[in-house]
Amino acid sequence: MSADLLSIAADGMDAQRAALEIVATNVAAAEAAGPKGSYERLVPQFHLSHENDRTRIVFAGASAQHGSSVDILTEMVSVLNASRAFEANASVFDLAKRLAERTIDLERA
Repeated sequence: MSADLLSIAADGMDAQRAALEIVATNVAAAEAAGPKGSYERLVPQFHLSHENDRTRIVFAGASAQHGSSVDILTEMVSVLNASRAFEANASVFDLAKRLAERTIDLERA
């Protein structure tokens, strides 16, 4: 059970890390384009993968959001959302790790 929690939390952290990389790409490209330039905002895409009786969230790349240029405020909100989701997954991972440690301690006793 704790192994499943560890895996799910790790998948969530990986997904949020990928989302943060896309935000960084958006900001860097918008800065490189300059104030008069335009750069279509990239949006991270994820899909569910079913393997070995387990469903995982997998990063599937990014797609351009047509008709939308990069806005720094929007990107900062995306950073906050991804950071909070990453922290939540990290908390679940830590909880699962402590649960596994406690289970091992109980088996030793």
